[in-house]
Amino acid sequence: GIAKAWEAELDNARTPSTRKIAMRTAIVMSPDKGGAFDYLAKAAKWGVGGRVGDGKQYVSWIHEEDFARAIWFLMEHEELSGSINIAAPSPMPNVEFNAAIREAFGVRLGLPLPNWLLEIGMKMMKSESELLLKSRRVVPTRLLNAGFEFKYETWGKACNELMRRWKSQNTGLS
Repeated sequence: GIAKAWEAELDNARTPSTRKIAMRTAIVMSPDKGGAFDYLAKAAKWGVGGRVGDGKQYVSWIHEEDFARAIWFLMEHEELSGSINIAAPSPMPNVEFNAAIREAFGVRLGLPLPNWLLEIGMKMMKSESELLLKSRRVVPTRLLNAGFEFKYETWGKACNELMRRWKSQNTGLS
C-alpha cells in the first residue's frame, strides 16, 4: 500500500549523512479537543461507545506522553534506523478497548455501531469506515528490544489518565 511505497522511497533516497527512520505510528491518544480520544469519550458519554462492527478488530494506540518519549528515545539512540513501530505494546480488540473507555467514564452500557450505520456516519464525516474496521495489531518490538520503557503500557491505565484530564477540560460534560 501507500505506507510500503513511502518506506521504499525513503530506503532508496540517498542521504549519506542522515539517519532514516520510518515511524509507523498508532493512534496517538490525548484528551485534547478534536482528537481521537475526545470523540471516543463523547461517544461513551452519549451512550454509543459500544463495539464497532463485530468488535473483534484490534486497535493499536499510544498515549501522547509515551509517543513524545519514544521520539526522544529515537533521537538519542543513533543505532536505530529503518522502520520503527511507535505503539503501546498492548493492542486489544475493539470491544475491550471501548469497554475500558466506558468504564473510565463511568458508563455501563454502550450501543454497538453496526457496519451499515458506521458507513453512513463516516460518509457524513467524509472519512472511511476502514479506519475503524480494519484490524491493527501493532507491537513495538524494535523499541522494546532497544530498551524503551512505556509509562502507559496498558490501555486501562492510559485510558483512566486520559479520561481524568478529558473530564477536567470538559467540566460541563462529565
